[in-house]
Amino acid sequence: MGNIRDKAVVIGNRLLAAAKRLNSLGQGNGHAFHISSKDREYFSGNLVLLLRAGVPVGEALQSLQETSSSRQLKQALEQMKHDVDEGMPLYRALTRSGVVGGQTLALVELGEHSGRLVDNLEVAAKQEEKQRIFRSKIRSALLYPSFVLGVTGVVGLGVSWFLLPRLAETFAQLNANLPLISRVLIGFGIFLKHNGLWAVPLGVFLFLTALYALFGVPRTKRYGQWVLFHIPGISKLLHEVEVARFGYLLGTLLQAGLSVTQALELLQNATSLVQYKAFYKYLKASFEDGYSFKASLQQYVGSGALLPPAVQQMIVAGERSGALPETLMSIGTIYEAKADTSTQNLETVLEPVLLIIVWLGVLGVAVAVIMPIYGLVGGLDK
Repeated sequence: MGNIRDKAVVIGNRLLAAAKRLNSLGQGNGHAFHISSKDREYFSGNLVLLLRAGVPVGEALQSLQETSSSRQLKQALEQMKHDVDEGMPLYRALTRSGVVGGQTLALVELGEHSGRLVDNLEVAAKQEEKQRIFRSKIRSALLYPSFVLGVTGVVGLGVSWFLLPRLAETFAQLNANLPLISRVLIGFGIFLKHNGLWAVPLGVFLFLTALYALFGVPRTKRYGQWVLFHIPGISKLLHEVEVARFGYLLGTLLQAGLSVTQALELLQNATSLVQYKAFYKYLKASFEDGYSFKASLQQYVGSGALLPPAVQQMIVAGERSGALPETLMSIGTIYEAKADTSTQNLETVLEPVLLIIVWLGVLGVAVAVIMPIYGLVGGLDK
């Protein structure tokens, strides 16, 4: 048993090194392709079905190439088939092509060395599906408010650009004494009338640049994530999705035969949330120093905000009983259900909140227009 465990550790270290080379060109004239997550899921799921049916790897790759509708995936499959036909292991062909992520690559290499390739590929396919589900939960929660606020902004911009300048001319002819809110909004409308052709595109460009800096640039995305983690409802959903990812991915990697440190490194590469990346990095270093989950979680400041105390207790109990992978899988299942509920509740709660925001915008414009009119009517009565 000890020799098998030592061999698994050696294999795991080798596959992690190969995973780090995932985006490189590999050997020879190999080329790394940019494959969408949808095509990755298609590749992993259908490759499992073909191999489970007894189809050789080369023929399975050719069959996927013939049925795929993605040009990039077709080219990647052609390259992989050539590599496999030349005698290259599948995990190395995958490394050169860049078709799969680090977790799938690790599972494939471990599966080839342990004789459990099909089983590990099935685990990898389920992981790809779970990753897509986790991403879709967050996107669906953010899509609705983004759409409503975007449409509201466009309508408000149109009113300010085309309607308010005409009202300004009318009020100027009547020598109306405008309140502050009217002067601000009408001044904004006059500015757009004279400068809108360059100011609006510039404003849109700066807004999109700010969004990209907050959520797309690795060095500054932590600020955007900080904002999301301080929005009620969104923060809860993000935590639940990440805890579900932690439980499911770590549990499946451990069940596939990886050590805790190797699984944590792959989990660190899988998440895009900066604070969780730092947390997984700490856990990996702590395990390398010989600490247990219990000691590691106790020493990390703020661990309760990342993993709820109840989850930590389940992990410690699973570690003590020797059922850590099964416990982690249960955590993933529980928090995936929680994330589903939070997504539905968030959409329900956001509807009245967005209605209030839109109502306040309409009310502001209405007050800015009606107050001067009431002032004029009052002057005529005198």
